[in-house]
Amino acid sequence: MEQTPQKLVRTIGRWSLTALMVNSIVGVSIFKLPADLARNLGGWSPLSCVAAGAGILIIAGCIAEISSRYEQTGGLYLYARDALGRFPGLLVAWMTWLTRIAAPAAAANLVCSYAAKFLPQLETLPGKFLFLLILLGHLAILNCLGVATGKNLSNFFTVVKVGFLLAFVVIGALALAAKPELRVPITLTPVSAETWFQTLLLLVYAYGGFEGALFVGGESKNPRRDTPIALLSALAGVCLLYTAVQYITIATLPAAGISERPLADAAQRFLGPAGAAAIALAAVLSGYGYLSANVLHAPRITFALAEQGDFPALFGAVHSKYRTPYVSILIYSLLVFFFALIGNFEWNALLSAVSRLAVYAAMALAVPILRRRKELPAQFQLPLPYLFAGLGLLFSIALATQIGRSELAVMAVTSAIALAHWMVVRKQAGASMPG
Repeated sequence: MEQTPQKLVRTIGRWSLTALMVNSIVGVSIFKLPADLARNLGGWSPLSCVAAGAGILIIAGCIAEISSRYEQTGGLYLYARDALGRFPGLLVAWMTWLTRIAAPAAAANLVCSYAAKFLPQLETLPGKFLFLLILLGHLAILNCLGVATGKNLSNFFTVVKVGFLLAFVVIGALALAAKPELRVPITLTPVSAETWFQTLLLLVYAYGGFEGALFVGGESKNPRRDTPIALLSALAGVCLLYTAVQYITIATLPAAGISERPLADAAQRFLGPAGAAAIALAAVLSGYGYLSANVLHAPRITFALAEQGDFPALFGAVHSKYRTPYVSILIYSLLVFFFALIGNFEWNALLSAVSRLAVYAAMALAVPILRRRKELPAQFQLPLPYLFAGLGLLFSIALATQIGRSELAVMAVTSAIALAHWMVVRKQAGASMPG
């Protein structure tokens, strides 16, 4: 079988990779998240963005070191397979694939909901079907036509969505300075530890997505050098942006915790109806950009599985002209379409959230194991690798205590599928051995 560098084209540079990671994190949820945080924590809510960001940065530090050892397509699946074994690798792959299907499906649900503000017909089942078909269908086609097309689309919408959010923060801050009467008093009331943990788990979902961009290693120009820088830069930037957005929202919007569209309602306070309409449009564009990023990188999961012999070879097919894994792209897009059509935002968001903590814990465990292997040198090394690994594992386990029965059921089913998959590939590998 040919190696990845001969089959896929390396066109993604450092800053395109950074933009892809930002685009993979910042979706539509940021346009609803501030209300949930304000309802749970009140005046403490901006601090929760910092706390969750710090925890995710610890995980990202672990992944940054691991990723700097690899140039192939495969991301977290490849890392777990090398460090922990074939079954953990398959389990991470299935958990990641579940997340990368359900999270974009949730985003597609919200995009459809926001777009219905402009086109009420989208609230009907036929309207939703046609909207999702066009939305996901044309993204699949664009990404099949070449990774450069998908990369440029991701770069453009990263600039657009971050630009809208930065404008919200800057204009909101200027409005607070110019019109003190707009300011809403921020109160710091006692909050239980359980509420803090539940809110941090919610933020893990909001900060998630960066791990999907790691699957384009085979199409990055210098993945061992660029991936750690892109990963840490993207997460640090998003942490600052989320914290600023949260503060402006609770500082300008009374009773922010009960708002259905907190950013739009806050913008209406200091920009009027035009500001609220602009934020609604930004939500649609942000969701579109998020979907474009996922259609670019998520199909590389099944491509990598096929390349390693853990999935049918069909998923590893590369288009002879465009050099893209077109079969994986089309199947992935069809699954996202199906999940978005049959589910709603809450259902798909649940499916995407439950798998991340297990994947993050696996990455923390992989750090000390790979450190001892001299044949896989890392270009980026953590200063205190065992401390980072321990804190990352503790962070994942602590938040896992907040997972409910339904979340555990989803993880159990996914684990059972991964186990059955492992037994099949193990049997096939044994049958292929001579004697």
